[in-house]
Amino acid sequence: MITPVHLSSTFAQDGVGGLRGGYEYSRSANPTRTALQECLAALEGGRHGIAFGSGMGASDVLLRVLLKPGDHVVIPHDAYGGTFRLVDKVLARWGVEYTPVDLGDVGALRAALRPTTRAVWCETPTNPLLGIADIAAVADVARTARARLVVDNTFASPYLQQPLALGADVVLHSTTKYVGGHSDVVGGALVTGDDELAEELRFTQNATGSVPGPFDAWLTLRGAKTLAVRMERHSDNAERVAEMLAGHPAVARVYYPGLAQHPGHEVAAKQMRRFGGMVSFTVAGGREAALKVCAATRLFTLAESLGGVESLIEHPAAMTHASVTGSALEVPGDLVRLSVGIEDVEDLVDDLRQALAQL
Repeated sequence: MITPVHLSSTFAQDGVGGLRGGYEYSRSANPTRTALQECLAALEGGRHGIAFGSGMGASDVLLRVLLKPGDHVVIPHDAYGGTFRLVDKVLARWGVEYTPVDLGDVGALRAALRPTTRAVWCETPTNPLLGIADIAAVADVARTARARLVVDNTFASPYLQQPLALGADVVLHSTTKYVGGHSDVVGGALVTGDDELAEELRFTQNATGSVPGPFDAWLTLRGAKTLAVRMERHSDNAERVAEMLAGHPAVARVYYPGLAQHPGHEVAAKQMRRFGGMVSFTVAGGREAALKVCAATRLFTLAESLGGVESLIEHPAAMTHASVTGSALEVPGDLVRLSVGIEDVEDLVDDLRQALAQL
């Protein structure tokens, strides 16, 4: 019933070059990792799943394959800070150019494309402003430009959204988050239906060594088994939290695609099963007020990351998105991001109310 943890680093061979069961060395392949990869591919409706040691490891390998010096990539104007850091601080030194764009505006995307554009990197919902892009529309634009469309599906998870079915070429996950779901493992994944691209990704992964260990693969596979029920509860709780925040006098603005007033609500409703467990909001009173709220919660733990069964609160400008400070992607100082867990929702609402009452 349970996939074994194959802890072996190397495998006996049936003669020189004769692989037993297709395995020789665990950097290249491992049976536990294979089980996870098959699971991830099935969840996203792709033919090929490739598991990595982290979401950033997956991002690095993918961008190495898609881009070369002189190429151009479009990224979201509010991309995850780690993605921006990789593109701006690592790949830019290698000669890769990039343009931040609001991918909710297809016209702006078209205007940003160049003859050298080889990839459009899309997050939907985005981290941390919960922006929504129409995946099918972005895919059409990218296809016209002969650029690959990558969709970071971490916030939505495969349960809530399947970008390959909407025209994406590759789906990226930080499996640390909702897929693993228990804040006990770091991992990443790429899923695609393109055989040639998958072969290039596997080759580069093996060449660079960005692989998960077998126990990490096992933990992620175990987490994936409860993905559907967890995402339903995350969504239930987040909807209730967002509604409370939207009516609270100390809150200036709520970012949650499940709210009718969210500018991407209709698109999200079209391409997502539900609206997920992430909620961001700005606090009346500015940065100091936001920091005070982050310090005052009792059930929401002050911590980075997201997608676990426990609720987390953080200040993006000083934590997860500190790397974009001073750039075009800088996030508001009065922004608070919540990863709403699966605890009793009334307890969570009461915790936020008492924290906001400190202002």
